[in-house]
Amino acid sequence: MEHNETIVDTGIVINDIKVSAYTIPTSSPESDGTIAWDKTTLVLTEITAGGHTGIGYTYANISAATIIDTMLKDVVNGMPVMDIPMITTRMVQCIRNEGSCGVAMMAVSAVDNALWDLKAKILGLPLCTLLGKATEKMLVYGSGGFTSYTQEQLQQQLTDWVKAGIKHVKIKIGSSTQSPGLQSREQGRDEDRVRQARQVIGDAKLFVDANGAYTVKQAVEKAHQFAEYNVSWFEEPVSSDDLDGLHYIRNHMPAAVQVAAGEYGYHLPYFKKMLNAGAVDVLQADATRCGGITGFLKAGQLAEAYGLPFSSHCAPSIHLHAALSLPSFYIAEYFYDHTRIEKMLFDGFRAAENGCMVPDESRPGFGIEFKHKDAARYKL
Repeated sequence: MEHNETIVDTGIVINDIKVSAYTIPTSSPESDGTIAWDKTTLVLTEITAGGHTGIGYTYANISAATIIDTMLKDVVNGMPVMDIPMITTRMVQCIRNEGSCGVAMMAVSAVDNALWDLKAKILGLPLCTLLGKATEKMLVYGSGGFTSYTQEQLQQQLTDWVKAGIKHVKIKIGSSTQSPGLQSREQGRDEDRVRQARQVIGDAKLFVDANGAYTVKQAVEKAHQFAEYNVSWFEEPVSSDDLDGLHYIRNHMPAAVQVAAGEYGYHLPYFKKMLNAGAVDVLQADATRCGGITGFLKAGQLAEAYGLPFSSHCAPSIHLHAALSLPSFYIAEYFYDHTRIEKMLFDGFRAAENGCMVPDESRPGFGIEFKHKDAARYKL
């Protein structure tokens, strides 16, 4: 009996790695519970081996590109492309003196993401097939609702998401400035904004995100105020570094409200400490920060071991395929800034339909390619 076989040379080595950075202005000024911004920087990595090029990226300061170019490039070049665990381990060792967190780990993440895209392309497979699927689609929540928005902007964004079939939405709460005095005055807006959101979205699920803006007691008070509007998710009510505070809040929340945190995790021990502390009902992680797809999968498996749901932070195109492989995965952040950028600058971007993202399995890897010409005007 004849059968077709695809034979892959497992000894293929990486022969080139390039990095570039792009800063894209926001469509309007934006802010959350603790900071304000008017632009987003994307650091892109392109790795070539075996006649294929894999792409990966992180949303980070341009200094992440410098780390890739001056430190990680020499680690990655010449390595066997199939051995991603070996490459990523060596990258983490390389940044030891810079600290295996923050910008340095975001640089590692961009490279690791590109490695997974490249490996899947060499094998001619969508990444979800290479990893193995646990489900067919990724549930998303529309995320934005910035504290800088006018009432009209907030209502329009929420209306657009619900009309598009997205039945879970999240708004920012807290101050739009770091000034304690103004923060105190603006907190009175929170309940009003939550009420407005509930009026607009009907029976859709409503999430809120304070980005660590509150004290422990303030957060508990807010949660009980929001209960009237059926808020079911309270993200980073206090700083995610305050595990004792998160644990207290979790134990004093209305039963229907889930506490979520984890987006600032850069390595597995961070997530383990958060889970051991009983700090969250939903663990979050970001593959553009936590060591790429490699670290994201580990965090998701850790959440599964603790019996908790897992959620991705931002960068939906990076998370789509990996999310499908995780039985613990619950919902992805369909962040306004990043969906806007990914739609503009990546061919193959998969917009959410009926509240879910579904990969194009006719395309290998992440299923996306960078539009260099379209991005040229934003290049740093």
